[in-house]
Amino acid sequence: MCQAPTVLYSAQQIHARVSELGNSLSQMIPISETPHLIAVLKGSVIFLADLMRAIRRPVTIDFAYLSSYGSGANSSGAVKTFSAPKSSVRNRHIIIVEDIVDTGLTLSSLRNQLLDQKPQSLITVALLTKPSRRRIDVPVELIGFTVANHFVVGYGLDFDEKFRQLPHLAVIDR
Repeated sequence: MCQAPTVLYSAQQIHARVSELGNSLSQMIPISETPHLIAVLKGSVIFLADLMRAIRRPVTIDFAYLSSYGSGANSSGAVKTFSAPKSSVRNRHIIIVEDIVDTGLTLSSLRNQLLDQKPQSLITVALLTKPSRRRIDVPVELIGFTVANHFVVGYGLDFDEKFRQLPHLAVIDR
């Protein structure tokens, strides 16, 4: 069993940063276009909800459920797609909404799947990045926070399905 999480970023810090990310995304996509956000389940759901409100213009959403993790804390190295986005991305401005870019394996797999469908543009926004764990160099245009090699939970991120409900981001010792 792990110890109680230690707060890394408060709910207020997250809210401020997500607002900045929403403003940046609003400027990156032509005002005449409707951005299509694709959230990587399950960890990015809370981030998606707050981010789409921060964009402050019409958006559409879809979901992808991929994972290179099982119930443990380390990547297996193999990405499994449980559910691909249902809507077409062809000629659309796509924004991948990711909770954390760790090894880069999951994001790289999703980006390749989407690029094969010929979107007009493809931007990735990640709440967190952990560059010390990167195994694949994958583009991430917007990043909320860069974290050291800690296991982070809260604000949608979990450890074995626990701690997702925390309003802040926290580090746990496993």
